[in-house]
Amino acid sequence: MTVRTDSPPQGVDRRALLGLGLGNTVEWYDWQVYGLLASLMGPHFFPAAEPMSATLAALAVFAVGFAARPFGGMLLGTVADRVGRRTVMLLSVGIMAVSTLVVAVLPTHERIGAWSGVVLVACRLAQGLSTGVEAPLGTAYAAELAPGREGRYAGGWISMFVNFGVVGAALVSFLVSAVLDDAAMRDWGWRVPFVLGAVLGVVVVYLRRSLPETLHAADTEQAPTAGAVWRQVGRHWLGLLAIVFVVGAVQAFSYAWNVGLPNLARSGFGENPTTVYGLTTLLGLIMIGGSPLVGALADRLRLSRLFLVGRIAAVPTVFLMLAYSGQGVGALAAVLLAGGVVLTVNLTLYNVVSVSLMPKTCRATGCGVGYGIGVALFGGTASYLLVWLQSRHIGWLFPCYLAALCAVSAVLYVIARRRGGVYVGE
Repeated sequence: MTVRTDSPPQGVDRRALLGLGLGNTVEWYDWQVYGLLASLMGPHFFPAAEPMSATLAALAVFAVGFAARPFGGMLLGTVADRVGRRTVMLLSVGIMAVSTLVVAVLPTHERIGAWSGVVLVACRLAQGLSTGVEAPLGTAYAAELAPGREGRYAGGWISMFVNFGVVGAALVSFLVSAVLDDAAMRDWGWRVPFVLGAVLGVVVVYLRRSLPETLHAADTEQAPTAGAVWRQVGRHWLGLLAIVFVVGAVQAFSYAWNVGLPNLARSGFGENPTTVYGLTTLLGLIMIGGSPLVGALADRLRLSRLFLVGRIAAVPTVFLMLAYSGQGVGALAAVLLAGGVVLTVNLTLYNVVSVSLMPKTCRATGCGVGYGIGVALFGGTASYLLVWLQSRHIGWLFPCYLAALCAVSAVLYVIARRRGGVYVGE
């Protein structure tokens, strides 16, 4: 009998599967919308004489939030490997929804002084804890639900919903800025996308209540204590190192394309915000349509082979950003959309590849920590670094840095899978 590849995994209803995917949508929407609106939020919380200075301050808070991601992987990942996946997946979305709502209603510096910046940083740290476990655990969970179809579900399905979050953030920002005039958008309109994100988070918590548990007693017996879980992670240190760079390189690539370049276009080159939001929305649509195709292709071909092709292709692709060195929407569109094709392949497969390097008994912890460190070191700093280097007229250094990250990640992945083994897919 032939199994239909478009049916949900055995034992999972469609509502729960929708909740699994939409949780990633919420996480990435809420995280992304801050980056997109940083240039509008900056003056409200970090008053400065120049718009560029306020934007850099807001992007610095964007980067600070990434510092909490490794701790999210450590704390919540260990709980997921000891108590279960379902509980942590409910908790992570709840944290994101509450912190996003606080940002939506947070008084400005004019009203409460420096406390506005303090609370904003606290919210970003809470969101960092949440996202530090959501993406790797969601991918691991999907791989455990659908063995043999990891590419389709852990890669294509999860990535498609991640991209829904990315494009949703850009689309909502675009629509709000198109409806409101520029003054209203800068004054209060930037809050609207955060309110919508908080509401969606509540819906996802409801949907996720139907998720089954994939961690069973036999799994926890192999790692009966938190210490045993961490000892297993230590034995797979090479896989952990590879995960850090596999994740870090693609996150730096993604944030450069989805956050850094749009902020550079608005604050550095004075492009029309509505036009920039429209282009980032189009980029997101390319990734939404491409993710299921890449995931299905990964199940037909070897996952590792397709991943390596995409990662090696990223090395020359990142130099496309040098074509956008001054005001010009045409150049921005060409860079964003051409690079988006290669970015789609990398974003679809990087998490499922990371999951493949860790055994089930320490998967949430190992992947969560590796993911958090990779994002904090390389992803969280990418947007700020890109804008800062451009402001110093040495923007050409960024693609060199990004290309080196991509090359190192490919080499480490090959070494780790040969010496440490592959635990999911092939």
